[in-house]
Amino acid sequence: MTEAGAFVTEQSYYRPTGGLPPQTQLLTDRAMFREAYAVVPRGTNSDIVTSSLPFWTGTRLWVLARPLSGFAETFSQYMMDVAPHGGSDRPDDDPAAESVLFVTAGTLTLRIGDRAYELGAGGYAYLPPGGNWTAWNHDGAEHAHFHWIRKRYQYVDGIEPPEAFVTSDAEVEPVPMPDTGGTWSTTRFADPADLRHDMHVNIVTFEPGGCIPFAETHVMEHGLYVLEGKAVYRLNEDWVEVQEGDFLWLRAFCPQACYAGGPGRFRYLLYKDVNRHMPLGPVR
Repeated sequence: MTEAGAFVTEQSYYRPTGGLPPQTQLLTDRAMFREAYAVVPRGTNSDIVTSSLPFWTGTRLWVLARPLSGFAETFSQYMMDVAPHGGSDRPDDDPAAESVLFVTAGTLTLRIGDRAYELGAGGYAYLPPGGNWTAWNHDGAEHAHFHWIRKRYQYVDGIEPPEAFVTSDAEVEPVPMPDTGGTWSTTRFADPADLRHDMHVNIVTFEPGGCIPFAETHVMEHGLYVLEGKAVYRLNEDWVEVQEGDFLWLRAFCPQACYAGGPGRFRYLLYKDVNRHMPLGPVR
């Protein structure tokens, strides 16, 4: 997928291995569900908490987030594990659902209409509502792992939904945040000024020592999957240690900040809802 002149850098993406912990393991863990946030550490993603989906073969998944009344209500996030020759010709029966796919390991063959794409690790795809797409792992040896983020698209009269597109982490140059000396940057796959998009799924990168220097408190809901590294995250009134493979789920207005102490980079895949009026009743 990478073309001449594209931005390329070496990346690392954590993926789950499944299995079960030994009977000798202590029950104490970092998993927690609070009023304003939830932490799903990577150790909780064992075989006994996987799910299955209709019309997917050779596939299991971990559900990291789903709409919950009174908590985060706009999105779901799956961590998909597709065995060799597994996949689906009928991946999603909800015609209102838009999706983002982000591949963390293996190769996923994504067909959108009559065009096929081979997405390796770092591959990214946006799929609009009502789209015609399929996803298969044609590799005979390696499992394909990817994140699947779904949201019910919020239509606006006079604005058409965005078209599907495919890119990758290696093809999009991170944009440094102002006045940070490059220690904090964001890889934006969709144009922030494009109001057709009602969600953004970006990658945020902190170099060692980088931080969010204030407690962000805003209307966006967040799903945050740590792709690489470790950090200390401020969630509401708590400081929580997080590492690659952990998932954080934040409801609107949950104060949030972080400090990346190193020794390596800290990177995460970030969902947020954007560009729409605040609903004053049920979203239609």
